[in-house]
Amino acid sequence: MSGEPDPDDEPPGLRLLDVSQDEANGRVDKLLAAGLADLSRGRIQALIAEGRVTRDGVPVTDGSAKAQAGTYRLEIPPPTSAIPLPEAIPLTVLYEDAYLIVIDKPPGIAMHPAPGSETGTVVNALLHHCGASLSGIGGVARPGIVHRIDKETSGVVVAAKTDAAHQRLSSLFAIHNIERIYVAFTRGAPWPHKGTIEGAIARSSHDRKKMALVKSGGRHAITHYKVVKTFGPPDKPLAARLECRLETGRTHQIRVHLASRGTPCLGDPVYGSGGPSATVRAAMEAVGLTRQALHAAVLGFVHPVTGETLRFESPLPADMARLEQLLEAL
Repeated sequence: MSGEPDPDDEPPGLRLLDVSQDEANGRVDKLLAAGLADLSRGRIQALIAEGRVTRDGVPVTDGSAKAQAGTYRLEIPPPTSAIPLPEAIPLTVLYEDAYLIVIDKPPGIAMHPAPGSETGTVVNALLHHCGASLSGIGGVARPGIVHRIDKETSGVVVAAKTDAAHQRLSSLFAIHNIERIYVAFTRGAPWPHKGTIEGAIARSSHDRKKMALVKSGGRHAITHYKVVKTFGPPDKPLAARLECRLETGRTHQIRVHLASRGTPCLGDPVYGSGGPSATVRAAMEAVGLTRQALHAAVLGFVHPVTGETLRFESPLPADMARLEQLLEAL
């Protein structure tokens, strides 16, 4: 098994590991970590989740899968700053105390710095807003992000300000003891009008920027949905307003699950294959909707320190509220 980087043969940020049939034993993430001394197993798992690992050109999507013989290629992205800088970005604060902060995130702002969004994120804003009130997470004065919503999704999110609050909030999310309700406007309406979508979600083997339902591997995901109203002909709706309750919280979960029913979120640039009707498209253009019509409307949980039951609601943002008005006229 050969995998030490050779600066004369490999460009920076690339690792290659040749694995013979005799060496292909156990989990693939363990094998790669053993063969690439400069990368930890955790780092390799993260690279797999980001779609940056292939074997003979085929994406590796599950680090726990059995290793196979072949040439593994790992793309290492350039490092981002370990310490985000505070930025004076306006925040809509719904609740704040010494232990946590709840905000209403607008669309267009990422949760935390990442390649392509190194600044202007919720983390940058919280560092500025919270200042000295951050006692630190893991010894670093930073907010503890315990859940994420997509950059172009709006709505309620919570962040911890102390280690204890971060650990306890993370535990609540891990056991799904959180109330999370999203509002989605979809192309057409799923049938039946009330139900549950289950299906494991993993990185797509065809496009690493997308998630997909998979038959094996991946992470189990459950979305409960209800059609609140439909727009257009009752027998064949052109669009619908849905209430989606998350039982689990996977990357792009609602967007992937709704698209799997043939009713993707309106405006979804990744999962919205097949455009809406001309009248729905005209309504979207009239309100300037350039994102997926998805909003985190409700977040409820037990305060990790005081034990108080907290529940926060966020009204529809302007683009989605105006879109609903126009759809009701169809």
